[in-house]
Amino acid sequence: MVAQKGKDLLLKIDPDGSGFVTVAGLRARQIALNAASVDVTDSESAGRWRELLAGAGLRRASLSGSGLFKDAASDELVRANFFSGAIVNWQVIVPDFGTLAGPFQIVALEYAGQHDGEITFEIALESAGEITFTGAA
Repeated sequence: MVAQKGKDLLLKIDPDGSGFVTVAGLRARQIALNAASVDVTDSESAGRWRELLAGAGLRRASLSGSGLFKDAASDELVRANFFSGAIVNWQVIVPDFGTLAGPFQIVALEYAGQHDGEITFEIALESAGEITFTGAA
């Protein structure tokens, strides 16, 4: 992946199934994809090496980031989803890489600001179902 503008990383939400809307550009972010393994090693495993069961582990995705809301309506939409504990579809668009999409729940939402600057937010999302990845064209 070549260098690109951080402002191009977008966070979108589909709160009611009517389509995705951009809520924020993230200035800093971390995306973590994890898969737990299932150990099936037994006394007859070759050379007593650990054996894993393919495709059986729990998979999850988490996203954390900070940035600026697009507008007041975006702030309200995200805040309402946090307080309701809703699980809705989100998209994370990473330029020249691809798009992660699927159901997420907001597990943390923080606001901060300097007396002479803008208000920023930090958000953490955890997957709540199957996440798809579509590579950039």
